[in-house]
Amino acid sequence: MHIARQVRVTGRVQGVFFRAWTAEQARDLGVNGWVWNASEGSVEARLQGEEIAVNQLIERMREGPPSAKVEHLEIDDVALQPIDRFEVRH
Repeated sequence: MHIARQVRVTGRVQGVFFRAWTAEQARDLGVNGWVWNASEGSVEARLQGEEIAVNQLIERMREGPPSAKVEHLEIDDVALQPIDRFEVRH
């Protein structure tokens, strides 16, 4: 079953390659969507794909790359959109 989640990550997550790392993890798991740095210092992502893969990516994002310090993840269910790849947005 395909699902979509909107994820907001707070902590030390900007300037630590979090977006590039998330894109790499998403592509590894076959998850589509996007990730970007929000203006208030968080990282936001839209994740779509098989439920197992999306959940695995969310679990990986709880830790983040080695230089990040994730404090909190906010996860919301959202409607699926026609997205066929994963991209880093600027």
